[in-house]
Amino acid sequence: MPEGDTVWLAAKRMNTALAGQTLRRGELRVPQLAATDLTGRTVAEVVPRGKHMLTRFTDGWTLRTHYRMDGSWHIYRTGARWRGGPAFSIRAVLATDQWDCVGYRLHDVAMVRTADESSVVGHLGPDVLGPDWDLDEALRRLRSHPDEQVGVAVLDQRNLCGPGNLYKVEGLFVCGVHPWVRVADVADLPGLVKRTRGLMLANRDRPEQSTTGDLRRGRDHWVYGRKDKPCYRCGTPILRGDQGPDLQERITYWCPTCQATDAPVDPAARTGEPDHPPPLPGAH
Repeated sequence: MPEGDTVWLAAKRMNTALAGQTLRRGELRVPQLAATDLTGRTVAEVVPRGKHMLTRFTDGWTLRTHYRMDGSWHIYRTGARWRGGPAFSIRAVLATDQWDCVGYRLHDVAMVRTADESSVVGHLGPDVLGPDWDLDEALRRLRSHPDEQVGVAVLDQRNLCGPGNLYKVEGLFVCGVHPWVRVADVADLPGLVKRTRGLMLANRDRPEQSTTGDLRRGRDHWVYGRKDKPCYRCGTPILRGDQGPDLQERITYWCPTCQATDAPVDPAARTGEPDHPPPLPGAH
């Protein structure tokens, strides 16, 4: 599932292409909205809300879309070939005189009054990348379920919205927190939330997602996707397991040494930048 920073960057690009422009073509290719024609409407702005994208129109309506696991928006110059997938996977087309914004495999497509956006996103917690980010409120929501596994709680968009599995895994590693520890047992919960947010802020303006500071493929993550490979800090093989409620499990990676339930946490892991992984052999 795309992370919140992916949606943030997509919304930024969509806003640049569409804000203030009148649609010469506006189609929603989902059964419940097949008769809705957006042609002639003017886009006020495109904004992210966690993993949701809100396209607001000047007439007081909002188009809400969600990527879920496989959705995406693609932007093409008018007249360019669309390459995001087969035509039958297109769920929305928003086109101006200069740009074609094409939504592939989108989910939760809905039109709501802008004044009623809370009906579709009001359940979400504070947006990690939003202008109204509220750390205290996010902590209050997390602490309201003290017995929840912290790896599950950080992914619950009702607590804080935006982080996905990648940033959950990497944030927990950087802070030395075991994914299955109870929220109540996390010694520095504010530090965990701040560091997870910091990782997302560092990546929101680029398509690449690196938590190590190294953009080279295979060197960009501390533990995510690195099962059985040596931890960059201690050399212990990285473990992988499923975490979460039945039918909602997410693959989780962790270092059993650096994130042992009784392991002391290096203060630098919370307050400073973690060490970068060593260079690849022969790299300069």
